Amino acid sequence: MNPKFLFPLILIFTLLVSTSLFSQSRKQKTIHYNANVSAPLMSSELGWITEVYSSTAHENILDKPQRLKDIKNILRNRVEIKNIPNPSDQKECTLLSEVPLMNYYVSDLQRDANFNPQNFNPLKYLFNFYSRGTQMYRVDNTNYFIIIESQYK
Repeated sequence: MNPKFLFPLILIFTLLVSTSLFSQSRKQKTIHYNANVSAPLMSSELGWITEVYSSTAHENILDKPQRLKDIKNILRNRVEIKNIPNPSDQKECTLLSEVPLMNYYVSDLQRDANFNPQNFNPLKYLFNFYSRGTQMYRVDNTNYFIIIESQYK
């Protein structure tokens, strides 16, 4: 093959491959939101944000539309609490007591003395909300599991 034509062919091939790889990596990073993230905050959600962020809640969450949308998505769509009473259906996973508290803004933030799935605040814990895969944690001495779905689908 003529060397004059070899360089342009290599250049074109390289551009096509890099464009294809870039396109695939962008597809994998798409974050999907349910329509419910557009609805206003519920009082319980506002309470959870305030419990963790205190006086910085507006600065860090409420006055930042994208951050607020991300938090709503976590609270409304990505955290599920399941009661799995059958031991054969249970999987080994990190215990809730092993997950550090998110006490950067409220230094005396406390773990709940008793677990109640109806008012559990997942924002209190440093869960791995931004991992690629689904995460699962077990509430100590219970059959409750906290499942955090990946934001990437």
